[in-house]
Amino acid sequence: LIELRPDVVLTDLEMPRMDGFDLLRNIRADARLHDLPVVVITSRLADKHRRYAEEVGANHYLGKPYQEEALLALVDRYTRAGA
Repeated sequence: LIELRPDVVLTDLEMPRMDGFDLLRNIRADARLHDLPVVVITSRLADKHRRYAEEVGANHYLGKPYQEEALLALVDRYTRAGA
């Protein structure tokens, strides 16, 4: 992320070794990345997961299945903002 900073990060919450919450905390703790937009895409639909993701820094939270148009609109929004 440091060497090739993307315009936006898309992440799941469930990943091996580091979950999406840990990834969010690490991104927000790094001064070089703290403003990097992060979109969480997950099957965890409970409000407690959504609230916690937002608390640790998620910009958007999409449940699976998600609307492809909604995801593409978010990516477009963040890539335009980064241009």
